[in-house]
Amino acid sequence: MFRDKQGNVHIQFGGVVGLVVVLGIVIWILYLSVYTVPAGFVGIVTRFGAVQRIVRPGFGIKIPLAEDVVKMDVRTQKDQTDATADSIDLQAVTSTIAVNYNLDPQYASQVYSSVGTDYADILIAPAIQNIFKATTAQFTAEQLIDEREAVRSKAEASLKSQLAQYHVLVLNFNIVNFNFSDQFNQAIEAKQVAQQQVETAKQLLAKAQVDAQTAVAQAQGQADAQKALKDAGSLTPEYLEFLAIQKWDGHLPSVVTGGASPFIDLSQFANPTTGK
Repeated sequence: MFRDKQGNVHIQFGGVVGLVVVLGIVIWILYLSVYTVPAGFVGIVTRFGAVQRIVRPGFGIKIPLAEDVVKMDVRTQKDQTDATADSIDLQAVTSTIAVNYNLDPQYASQVYSSVGTDYADILIAPAIQNIFKATTAQFTAEQLIDEREAVRSKAEASLKSQLAQYHVLVLNFNIVNFNFSDQFNQAIEAKQVAQQQVETAKQLLAKAQVDAQTAVAQAQGQADAQKALKDAGSLTPEYLEFLAIQKWDGHLPSVVTGGASPFIDLSQFANPTTGK
């Protein structure tokens, strides 16, 4: 920049370029001096690659060029993987496992130093496979089906213990499904059918026993009733005739063969005066 003889100010091109460069460097340094950490993350501040401190979500200042901020996800995450193992009776088992977990924020710098940012691939997936194999090997194939909750609980406790040393918190362990070979499935189905047939046979036998006991009780009751009547002298001709009247339908037989008489003596109902 200079003035001419008339006092006018002139700016040299080279000076303008230099000013722009200086301003650019200042802006760039300011840009490198600030950082932001989004919600659900923590920041690991490193200085020339060495971990210095953990910073919380938000805006912050760091030393430009010397310091950097690595973001570590501490939100609840889900890892779903397919696992294959053998039961204690050597049945092949495949399953889909879903695990919810999160990184303990206060130990994020340690995890970053020892494992790095891809700790999920390095720690979680292999641990799920190992725990599933170890747990499944303690149960028979049928127990895996019948005691599924016990299997899940045991696997969850083992996974929590294994990942705790890496400061990864396991929230829950879910077994989405169990799949077995076609031969095993057919054997299970045949067993269930056989069990159902046995239960049906037991029910029929029980019913037959009840029916037989009922028939015996009825026969015994009739025998006891007849004996009681006989012992009491109640089976008199008049009583037997009364029983016959109870069963009579009101019609006399149209034909009476030789010497036979009606089963009811109607003479007792005739008028003693007229004989009718």
